[in-house]
Amino acid sequence: MSQYKIKNYRWIVVVLLFTATTINYLDRQIIGLLKPILEKEFDWTETDFARIVMAFTAAYAIGLLLFGWIIDKIGTKKGYAITIVFWSIAGMLHAWARSAFGFGLARIGLGLGEAGNYPAAVKTVAEWFPKKERALATGLFNAGTSIGVVVALMIVPWILIHYGWHEVFIITGALGFVWLIFWWIFYDVPSKQKRLSQEEFEYIKSGQEIKEEGVVKVQWTKLFILPQTWAYITGKGLIDPIYWFFLFWLPSYFSSTFSLDLKKPSVELMLIYGATTAGSILGGYFSSLLIKRGYPTLKARKTALFIFAVLETSVILVQFATDVWVAVAMISLAVAVHQAWATNVFTLASDMFPKQAVSSVVGIGGTAGAIGGILFPMLVGSLLDSYKAMGNLAGGYNILFTICGFTYLTAWLIIHLLTRRSGLVEIEELV
Repeated sequence: MSQYKIKNYRWIVVVLLFTATTINYLDRQIIGLLKPILEKEFDWTETDFARIVMAFTAAYAIGLLLFGWIIDKIGTKKGYAITIVFWSIAGMLHAWARSAFGFGLARIGLGLGEAGNYPAAVKTVAEWFPKKERALATGLFNAGTSIGVVVALMIVPWILIHYGWHEVFIITGALGFVWLIFWWIFYDVPSKQKRLSQEEFEYIKSGQEIKEEGVVKVQWTKLFILPQTWAYITGKGLIDPIYWFFLFWLPSYFSSTFSLDLKKPSVELMLIYGATTAGSILGGYFSSLLIKRGYPTLKARKTALFIFAVLETSVILVQFATDVWVAVAMISLAVAVHQAWATNVFTLASDMFPKQAVSSVVGIGGTAGAIGGILFPMLVGSLLDSYKAMGNLAGGYNILFTICGFTYLTAWLIIHLLTRRSGLVEIEELV
């Protein structure tokens, strides 16, 4: 097959990234869907579950730094392969956990491995796409976050009915090895991809606005003195914990507030997480459209981020919803807008940094998000346990939704101030 040239091969690459991201979020979402079952079997409190989430996020923070550095060193093909093997094995090991501590250990392995997905995917987009298409490509593969959750909502109840919760982890964990076969056969960087036409190769390179530098050793510590790095850290560090709250606690929220039966396929949650697909794709398309209409790249990203931050304040109103479908509609908007935000923040890394540093920057920013993801569950767990003891669990969720609503505008303001006078980082600044 390698002798045939395929037009628009870069979009085949996006399919590979989308599928890997789908598997990534499928594997991490399982614990949230099984929470009502596992907390009864193992007598967990909300704080116990928060600690399990924290174990994942702490390992994720370390893994982002580790894999971001590794992928910049060994390349996307080998780096992505290593990370998916790591997380798939860890996902399957959940089946043998017998306590909160055991699940915490399994989550540590999962967090370490899954951390490599975004550094590898964003670097791949930087390698394969001109700047004007990067946000759309990122939005398309990032839609896998929502599809992964929707797939989990469909298959987890089926596996539970026919087998049990142990098999849920084993079956879903094995999917990564299937993906690995296709990745190894069909992926390589553009300069080595024999299926890529010369015309598309020239199109990709002409639109990247970054010269090929060959093998360049980037001084990792120099990244921390740049305002662009701290802008990216802000966009991830303040906002990632909010999506993890939506990811891990929404099933429990609907179960406790609206008596949703999580042993059956949940149309409500499918609609919510499905909405993130539209947010991810449209968010990327919107800023790409602004660029095509003449906006400078960074201004287009920040304009989009500001609009999304304003829209996200609507999540504060969820506390007044008394009907399940009203809550579904409002939270669907909130998670869709979050994904639109996330898509553009991811693209900021490849907009502002040369390809040789993209994975490292994504890893650093992701680590900041994971640190926030360690701290925020501490607040979530203690707050919900306190309000549950008072017989008012909904009050705890109301406070959390309010915090979520105001955080995006805060993050945008910091990003704007840090990037007012800065644009693309030159490779000379990093060596």
